[in-house]
Amino acid sequence: MAKLEQYREIVQELLQDYAALSHDAQEIETELIFDTTRNHYQLLQVGWQDERRVYGCILHIDIKDGKIWLQHNGTESDIAAELVERGMKTDIVIGFHSPFKRQFTEYAVS
Repeated sequence: MAKLEQYREIVQELLQDYAALSHDAQEIETELIFDTTRNHYQLLQVGWQDERRVYGCILHIDIKDGKIWLQHNGTESDIAAELVERGMKTDIVIGFHSPFKRQFTEYAVS
């Protein structure tokens, strides 16, 4: 249970750090979504830029089966490497890679 709590804390801190980097557009909100019961974590942007609707997931991370699943990375940063810097390595799964492709990464396959 201590490992799960540590992973929750690391993931939440990472997303909060990225949320703090978001721009201050008047009509675009940055939302942090933390479902600590089901272990789903997202960083979203919602709003309007001029006459264009803005809605999108920037980062999506799940914790399942004792591993950190990077489901979506809409940044230019290497989020997996940042998780490694924060103390994780063997428990990271690049979920947006196909199961076949994961075997060729330095991270967990599932």
